[in-house]
Amino acid sequence: MGISASSSPFGRRVRLAVVGGGGNALIGPVHRIAARLDDRFEICAGVLSSDPARSVTEAARLHIARGYPDVATMIVEEARRTDGIDAVAIMTPNDSHYEAAATALDAGLDVICDKPITNDVDSAADLVRRARSRGLVFCLTHNYSGYPMVREARAAIAAGEIGPLRVVHVAYVQGSLGTRVEDLPDAMSSRLKWRLDPMKGGLSHVLGDIGTHAHQLLSFISSQRIEAVLADVGAALPGRTTHDTASIILRLEGGARGVMFVTKAATGAENALSLEAYGEAGGVTWQQASPNELRVLRNNRPAELRTRGLPTLHPLARRATRLPPGHPEAFLEAFANIYTDFADLVAARRSGQPADPLASVAPDALAGADGLAFIDACIESTRTQTWAKVRQIS
Repeated sequence: MGISASSSPFGRRVRLAVVGGGGNALIGPVHRIAARLDDRFEICAGVLSSDPARSVTEAARLHIARGYPDVATMIVEEARRTDGIDAVAIMTPNDSHYEAAATALDAGLDVICDKPITNDVDSAADLVRRARSRGLVFCLTHNYSGYPMVREARAAIAAGEIGPLRVVHVAYVQGSLGTRVEDLPDAMSSRLKWRLDPMKGGLSHVLGDIGTHAHQLLSFISSQRIEAVLADVGAALPGRTTHDTASIILRLEGGARGVMFVTKAATGAENALSLEAYGEAGGVTWQQASPNELRVLRNNRPAELRTRGLPTLHPLARRATRLPPGHPEAFLEAFANIYTDFADLVAARRSGQPADPLASVAPDALAGADGLAFIDACIESTRTQTWAKVRQIS
């Protein structure tokens, strides 16, 4: 069976610093749980708030040994220690990802960062170059690609089980903006306020917040990049200026056609994420509502239901599995799979040993830059009401 703490070539836990995630942050506790789940990390330092005093206080409250007032101070002080940090995890609002990541990379630290990687494609491409030029690891927490059965879908397609890919469909449907929450400031949490601010959350809220997830998931399972889009991005609710919905027709580099639909205006929807991919010989379908199942479809034959934990699955799926069949694994475990991939890559780099090849599927800086290029193309297509090419970052 898959992941274990003893598999590390490093001989110890990776010493991790967290940037962001204090107070009432939603994603901060998820990152910290995911980092600890497989016992591969020691969270020993952090900057928990943009307010220096609160940052130190929050670190103490969360029992993080060393709290610092800002990232620059933390990196300087940690470099002086014999037990200083190996890597940095970033979970701040989008507009501060670039500065924290660039500072960490310049200091020779590996980075794992919440998505989207930045708010614009040029700064994302710069992080790609910085990580590559320094030979450092950069992972992005597109956690949905950590589900074992999503990884089974990728492996099945790569193995040719459904034949050459022809049609793809991905949808991510939420209801958090089904009403005009921006008209009732008291009803908006602080984490929703910054996401709806274009200066902090990016030019397109729906694409930056959930569209990047859908884009990465489609690219992950197909192992193909998107070449061009025909998009309609905007607000479903009258009078809203924030983008809450996007309908996008896709062309993939291998010739497949596709459709993406993402919205946060579907009142009552409960984080409904789904994907379908069809080739000449069959198809695969997966839904987050039933994350431990993958359906494999073929003409004139009953659907095959593959379930998580079986020894007949591809190695990529088996590696991402902790429990025997019948014991469900879900969101936190999928998030932890990204962290454990990151741990493997960091430990291998620092010990000079080869990493497990299956860890290399973890989303990297290039995947993040591709997501930003995709957003730019969708906005351009909406503006011109015609097809737009997606900039190919290299």
